[in-house]
Amino acid sequence: MPDDNSQLLTFFSALSDANRLKIVGLLAQADLSVEELAGMLGLRPSTVSHHLSKLGKVGLVSARAESYYSVYHLNTETLALLSQGLLADNALPKLAADVDMAAYDKKVIGDYTRPDGSLKIIPAQRKKLEAVLRYVVEAFEPGSRYSEQQVNEALARFHEDTASLRRELVGYKLMERESGGGAYWRTETAGM
Repeated sequence: MPDDNSQLLTFFSALSDANRLKIVGLLAQADLSVEELAGMLGLRPSTVSHHLSKLGKVGLVSARAESYYSVYHLNTETLALLSQGLLADNALPKLAADVDMAAYDKKVIGDYTRPDGSLKIIPAQRKKLEAVLRYVVEAFEPGSRYSEQQVNEALARFHEDTASLRRELVGYKLMERESGGGAYWRTETAGM
């Protein structure tokens, strides 16, 4: 799998046309000439040649001379290598490596907080509430245990409805608590 996204873009661009996909499908069954492909697809030979050129640039097809014709062959090895590389466990996430994953949270937090960091309101919408809760849970140190009073004091800096925030932090598994309302602590997944 190439590290360069431009090769993947070229690969997907080559396959982003219905006729090119049909050509790949036909060549997967048999080697064919431009004229045969043109007849099967109802296209002009020049149009088929154009599509084959695009497919050839990414290494998906190759040609060999046979009498007066160029006969095209699907390079299944190239297709398999590009597909395997793309579908490797770590390949797809690498395509978004330069994306700010926290951008949505930052926008929501900006919309719902005042300059002092307190919340204007507690969002009703689930995704926005999750973003706000991820922001609020940062007030608690991982590995530390807090009494309910300490939790309420920390949450009061964000919003007066500390009971709702406390309940939502536990409900969204950003914090846990002992049964009976004893100690609270930030979960392992809260910082992820």
